Amino acid sequence: MSDHTDDPLKRVEEQLKKCVKCGACRANCPAFTAFQREPAVARGKIALAQHLLKDDIDLDEQTYQAMSKCLLCGSCVEKCPNEVPTDEIVIAAREALAKKRGLTTFHTAVGQVIQSRTRMKLGAKAAALLGPLFFKKVPETSGLRLRFPLPFVGNQRYIPAIAKTPFMERYPEVIEGEPGKPRIVFFVGCMTNFVYPRVGAATVALFRHLGCTVIIPKEQQCCGLPGMSGGDIGTVRELAEKNLAALERFEADYVMSACATCGGALHRLYPLVVGKRHPELKERLDRLAKKTVDAAQLLKQLGLDPAETGAGSSGRVTYHDPCHLRTRKLTAQPRDLIKATPGLELVEMEGADRCCGLGGTFNVYHYGSSMTINEAKSAAIVATGADAVATGCPGCMMQLDDGLKQHGSAVEVVHTVELLARRLLAKEE
Repeated sequence: MSDHTDDPLKRVEEQLKKCVKCGACRANCPAFTAFQREPAVARGKIALAQHLLKDDIDLDEQTYQAMSKCLLCGSCVEKCPNEVPTDEIVIAAREALAKKRGLTTFHTAVGQVIQSRTRMKLGAKAAALLGPLFFKKVPETSGLRLRFPLPFVGNQRYIPAIAKTPFMERYPEVIEGEPGKPRIVFFVGCMTNFVYPRVGAATVALFRHLGCTVIIPKEQQCCGLPGMSGGDIGTVRELAEKNLAALERFEADYVMSACATCGGALHRLYPLVVGKRHPELKERLDRLAKKTVDAAQLLKQLGLDPAETGAGSSGRVTYHDPCHLRTRKLTAQPRDLIKATPGLELVEMEGADRCCGLGGTFNVYHYGSSMTINEAKSAAIVATGADAVATGCPGCMMQLDDGLKQHGSAVEVVHTVELLARRLLAKEE
């Protein structure tokens, strides 16, 4: 049974009325930084949504482009004096546009890919195999670049290599820990699985060090947020159901992710977007949300001592707050763990809580603008004089690395768990 109305904007009609068009959102909106136009900012999108609800504007390309110019970073929501949930409104508007205009070719392709982990795995293996044909190494930056432009990708960005063996193929489904210690289900995420398996390895090493049982459900799928970016809520619902089934198979104390975006999906966006549209799933989604924790949050909670696990790390480190951790108020835990790691000095960058410009498929659809947003972030990182920048999101890692390489910087980009696990990983080598 689904929601009583087929009009997504009807669900947020009362929320739309909260906006008084004060403009407080402009100062905090990364999209406005890039586009400098009113439709890019929260109150402009809310005004468009109100007109869409009244059906008094055309659903033309200009309207679609305006709604696509949002990173769903939540900055406007945090700063809004009237607590207008602009991210929820934008998701509803994108769903409404998709229902009336159909999905774009790009987002149709995205949906087809993310609906199946098997399809993604085959695609990743093909990409790893054929990579040398399409990509060239750039030795002075230790990065990859396309040999020729591709649609939505171009050939200017630096891209990390696809792992030859995905993370989930390297570990058994259940890694037994010590009796009486927490049982943790690890929601891996696509970027960790296919691009940064070292992040997954560091995460497993840390929780094994604490004696936890680590469960890596083989049937888990993409969280679905790339589909949400294009209004493909049907795909998000389908993936939410598959992930519920995969994660509920195991008795566990926590569902943990080392990806801020995936954690944000399970903790907030599944109940907000899927639960409201499909009440029959709401109780299960709410239960999942309550169990969902970030890796750094749980490591801090369980009393990890970085002096035992992170020794071998050294130098100055700065930290970037992923939006999906910042909006969950998970900012102190990773910093506390980094500061407690022998050999590391944490130096704060200006605007650490500002979006890096990734925004899921925003980075693909509006790559030039995403890098305009990223310019300030890259400059702030370089200005700290840090040797490395840490973060809690593999997507942010890719964006930060691209931006720093565009600036000619050699600052290392790492996940927080990598810094915390260096001694453990060194022992395994």
